Amino acid sequence: MNILKIMAMLAILALASCVSQKKYIALQEKAELCENTLNDGRNEIAVLENNLANEKNRVKSLEQQMEYFKSTNTDLLARLSDLSVVSKSGAESIKQSLEALNEQNKYIKDLTTSMQRKDSINLVLVMNLKRSLDDFNDEDINIEVKKGVVYVSISDKMLFRSGSYQISNRAEEVIGKIAKIVNDHNELDILVEGHTDNVPIANECMVDNWDLSVKRATSIVRLMQTEFGVQPSRMTAGGRSEYLPKTTNETVEGRAKNRRTEIVILPKLDQFFELLEPPTASIQEKR
Repeated sequence: MNILKIMAMLAILALASCVSQKKYIALQEKAELCENTLNDGRNEIAVLENNLANEKNRVKSLEQQMEYFKSTNTDLLARLSDLSVVSKSGAESIKQSLEALNEQNKYIKDLTTSMQRKDSINLVLVMNLKRSLDDFNDEDINIEVKKGVVYVSISDKMLFRSGSYQISNRAEEVIGKIAKIVNDHNELDILVEGHTDNVPIANECMVDNWDLSVKRATSIVRLMQTEFGVQPSRMTAGGRSEYLPKTTNETVEGRAKNRRTEIVILPKLDQFFELLEPPTASIQEKR
């Protein structure tokens, strides 16, 4: 009987050791996954910091141009003071040149300030979006800065059923988190673009891929307005059909990547174009 008791106790100890080993392996795998995720985040931050450094170099170049204009300004004033006789028309021409240089200096300074502010906002947006959407699969959501604006690309399998523009419950959670961050930046606009693969579609609800891509974009815009309070005047919905693919449509994987909806967060277009317009109008009026 004692031998049986001892054998039973040894069996229990062996089983407990096995369970502990399994828990240890599971915890170890979870730690490795967390470490990989942290490394990915560090890489993203490094890329953004590199982009910001490049923009600072551009700012430095513009500041050097400002210094050049200032020195030119000083030279013109020195020459003007050295002239014993200056005709009325010559003096007016010099005056206009100085005014033009001053306008150009102000334009460069304003442009530099705006560029720095835009880059800072983009960095904050990307970090907040990544943090908010951290619990979603990276294969379904991609966040990046392209051409100076923030792109959030979401796969169609997360948002819609195949060939449909009805939004899934899982998608509403994603769109809600994006809308919350968008609502914190009223100075920015939102462009929602629907994209498809090149497989033709035609049914009683959709005429073709153009139709599908547009309806998917308007579904997202409508949800952001009605459920999450994003101002409709800030949003634009558009469909790109199959004509702006991310990769080839020759493979199943490629077509899956091309079926997506992109939410582009960008500066208000009227302010953007005003920023790019050089101050020539005021100079012409003075002439």
